[in-house]
Amino acid sequence: MPEVELHCIERHGRVLWRVIAGKRVLTFHEEMAARAFAAQLHLRLNWLQAQRQAEQRAD
Repeated sequence: MPEVELHCIERHGRVLWRVIAGKRVLTFHEEMAARAFAAQLHLRLNWLQAQRQAEQRAD
């Protein structure tokens, strides 16, 4: 499962927030939007991993 990372970057004098999960990257203008998205993505990825593990145990 890829880790969800949040980075603050500066481009053309503007502060942007970048959410990274594996090879995927999304950039946000607002910190709160980036944090909310990163939190939801983290929860979803953890849920998917738990589902896979439960399926493997059931087989």
